Amino acid sequence: MSEFTLYTLETAPKDSKPLLEDAKKSMGSIPNLFAVMADAPSVLEAYLTLNRLFTQSSFNANEQTVLWQTINAEHECTYCVAAHTAIAKQMKVSDEITQALRDGKPLADKKLQVLRDFALEVVRERGFVKPASLQAFLDAGYSHQQVQEVVLCLSQKVLSNYINHMAETPLDEGFAAFEWSPGDKQ
Repeated sequence: MSEFTLYTLETAPKDSKPLLEDAKKSMGSIPNLFAVMADAPSVLEAYLTLNRLFTQSSFNANEQTVLWQTINAEHECTYCVAAHTAIAKQMKVSDEITQALRDGKPLADKKLQVLRDFALEVVRERGFVKPASLQAFLDAGYSHQQVQEVVLCLSQKVLSNYINHMAETPLDEGFAAFEWSPGDKQ
């Protein structure tokens, strides 16, 4: 078991308190990921800023979910796959898309599958994507702006996925119904 602290509004470092207060106001509670990140106020602020910027990107809800869950599953982040399953439901993403992402199965929508394949190559090859992969992404209707927004999403997910691995962040009660393990991928 890790020795990371799950901070509360009362115990959090001074610079994290306003960030946690905002999260509680907007979400109704403080997710355990934020409670862990509160130990490093700049990390929590960076994560929240990256999240805000990514949700304002040119990707729609389905595409955002494809990117988040592709990266979460590739990084084997059990916390984030569960959390983003709940978030996908709130965003009205179809259960078919969500389940395919959780199971590592192909997506029925060809454009979304191209997005997923591109994101996987970005992650696995650390940005050294093949010219043919980049062209396939562009040919599917995505843009150079969206190439960079994939990297924005990856930046956000590296923060959360890696910290969750080290902190062994426990699932929030609201995410427990969506528990996931890497063995669920086929």
